[in-house]
Amino acid sequence: MSTPYRSISHDPAGNIDSIAIIGAGTMGIGIAQVAAQAGHGVLLLDANSEAAQRALDSLRARLHQRVNAGKAEAGETEALLQRITPVDSLAALARSSLVIEAIIEQLDAKQHLFQQLEALCSAHTIFASNTSSLSITAIASVLNVPQRMAGLHFFNPAPLMKLVEIVQGLETSEQTLATLQSLVTGWQKQPVICRSTPGFIVNRIARPFYAEALRALEEQVASPATIDAVLKDAGGFAMGPLQLTDLIGHDVNYAVTESLFHGFYGDARFQPSLRQKELVEANHLGRKNGRGFFVYSDPKHDAEQKPRPELPAIAEIQPSELKPLTPIKAIGDWSALPHFATLLQQNAVALNISTFGHKYCTHLPSPALQIDDVIFLLATGKTSSRLCDEIGAPIVQFDLSANYQTAPIITISAASQNTQQQTAKIICFLHALNKQVILLPDYPALLTLRTVAMLCNEALDALNKGIANAEDIDLAMCNGVNYPVGPLAWGEQLGWQHILSTLENLQQFYGEPRYRPSPLLRRLAAGHTTLYEKNDHAE
Repeated sequence: MSTPYRSISHDPAGNIDSIAIIGAGTMGIGIAQVAAQAGHGVLLLDANSEAAQRALDSLRARLHQRVNAGKAEAGETEALLQRITPVDSLAALARSSLVIEAIIEQLDAKQHLFQQLEALCSAHTIFASNTSSLSITAIASVLNVPQRMAGLHFFNPAPLMKLVEIVQGLETSEQTLATLQSLVTGWQKQPVICRSTPGFIVNRIARPFYAEALRALEEQVASPATIDAVLKDAGGFAMGPLQLTDLIGHDVNYAVTESLFHGFYGDARFQPSLRQKELVEANHLGRKNGRGFFVYSDPKHDAEQKPRPELPAIAEIQPSELKPLTPIKAIGDWSALPHFATLLQQNAVALNISTFGHKYCTHLPSPALQIDDVIFLLATGKTSSRLCDEIGAPIVQFDLSANYQTAPIITISAASQNTQQQTAKIICFLHALNKQVILLPDYPALLTLRTVAMLCNEALDALNKGIANAEDIDLAMCNGVNYPVGPLAWGEQLGWQHILSTLENLQQFYGEPRYRPSPLLRRLAAGHTTLYEKNDHAE
């Protein structure tokens, strides 16, 4: 719970006029550009007396390139640049309404800086840190008035990325939060408010997106190119997780994971990957130096820096296997998979609830299809081979997708008991839907479903512990890391019971606490609460 200001008072209107940025690196100059573009005067300071001017010169060159390309207006660009003034001392920042720090990620350095600022600046000045990992509560603990301190976490590149996490330390005042929220909204950014805990919203909830791909790579489920194709082209994410870690830099991505692992006292949900650690030790850091999971042609001069991966493993079938299929039967409620339901209906597959005429039909997860003698269903967290033993029929499972209609690829796995012809029937059916097929080994919950289930679980844990409300969690994940659907919205659509059973099956398969379901997930799946009731309590 935040505490009201004891000894200072803000401008009643909450107005922010002049802004100071400390740190003229990539993030610092990016934030300065955002503020200046919104009409604020900006003072730019860096510990290196020449760095601020160099950063401004570099920004000027980039913006003039946009003018020359006809993408920006010359007068507006020059006015923006004129609003940014390099300075060479902290004393020059004394009259600023807001000071945003974007220096080295070291707690003692940030604490010392804000102690100096508190001695110089007005009682009305708000202090903000752009830290992505350090505790706002810890940074503010050295201040006489910690209520004026908050996190203002931009995403790189700051001028392009819409999301800004406004981070509330233990003593951050509601007035500070409201002022910053109004400011960020005026900058045409999407503010979300969260408590100061390890990883805030995005860096915490996003861990499974990387972790499950890295685990699949360690378990030799598929090549990096195939794993990325499953999550991107079949699953619907904007970028594959392995290519994304190459873009972020493995040194950075691994350090964030390690920080969260220690911040949560060694919780298995955040355990770092030995495969990624090996890349860091080999200095294969990704795009920044030309080699990570993929090889990049010229990191210094290739603006696109596109990877050169091998082609993903696309399942094909022989012409002799392209035989007419008997009528396809459907069972269960397909509303949890609306895009797949539409795809089936467009291809004359009736979705009326029906029975298969077999003794195993009552044990079948819903929804499912019967294609000849093969059962085709959404992944459950069990292997297809185990389901085949339990149900007594040939089984093929398909992976989750954000939109089955637009996805060019569908990912499947088949029971080891299936004949080659039985699995080929499913591939033939999917080809008839104009889909390519990636056939993975019999891996429980495949790739997208297990990733989304873990994202949902982490989002629910954050909601359950009051880190942020449900709306801000989904806004953060869609705007901060471009997820096709917010994890909470996705869980609501798919059904909490399916998310719960997927995690319980994975936990049983691996025997690890990594996949333990959140208490809130159990309550949602049992119908004992709703997401909206919990959200009201969080707010």
